[in-house]
Amino acid sequence: MLLPPLLKDPLVALVGNTCYTSLIEDFHLTDIECIQYAISKCLGFGIVVGSAIVKLPQILTITSNRSAKGLSLTSFVLETIAYCITLAYNLRQQNPLSTFGEVFFMTLQNILITLLILHYAQRQREMILTLVGFVVLLLGLTSSRLVPSWLMASLYAVTIPLALASKVPQIYTNYTSHSTGQLSLVAVINYFVGSSARVFTTITELDDPLMLGGNVLASILNGILLIQVVIYWNKDEEKPSKAD
Repeated sequence: MLLPPLLKDPLVALVGNTCYTSLIEDFHLTDIECIQYAISKCLGFGIVVGSAIVKLPQILTITSNRSAKGLSLTSFVLETIAYCITLAYNLRQQNPLSTFGEVFFMTLQNILITLLILHYAQRQREMILTLVGFVVLLLGLTSSRLVPSWLMASLYAVTIPLALASKVPQIYTNYTSHSTGQLSLVAVINYFVGSSARVFTTITELDDPLMLGGNVLASILNGILLIQVVIYWNKDEEKPSKAD
């Protein structure tokens, strides 16, 4: 099947010349490797596009209620640090955008949520210091002069236990209060779906055990959060919760 350049060029850019020829021109629908690669690319870019608004429901929930009740400050700070490291690692590895592009948008949204938690806790000075700290961290990580490659790889390895540490406080807060507070159901579903899809794209497109391990862990922990949201749906917290 021959397509006009207007359609052909974007498809070639997406799946490459080899898979484009096999799947589109030769119509080899038994080419499992290319089919998996094409699905991975579509999922990858879908995740990147969706990530631009993935945490918007959580942000809207906080602002509309003018409260960050039930949200763990510790969780969001640790998660944002992990995102900064992941973003810098991928940029320096020059990995395909489809395998990590969502991290950029999620980093920005996470920073905003962290600042909102501090804002509604009346901790304005800490809010400013936190913003400056995140900016300095991200700029420092992307500099090979300040952070050599061997150290960058070590830091990325640390994001795996850091991802665990970032989710555990929120999971614990939910468990002890028997409520998820202002945690958004839509946002949690998006986290789980996105992280699960990212496992597939990492297996398909990259040979990077570190990234795969981190994505598998994120999917498991997001799954636990999703289960908690379902279990504690519409339940009021037994005790007032403060940003910790």
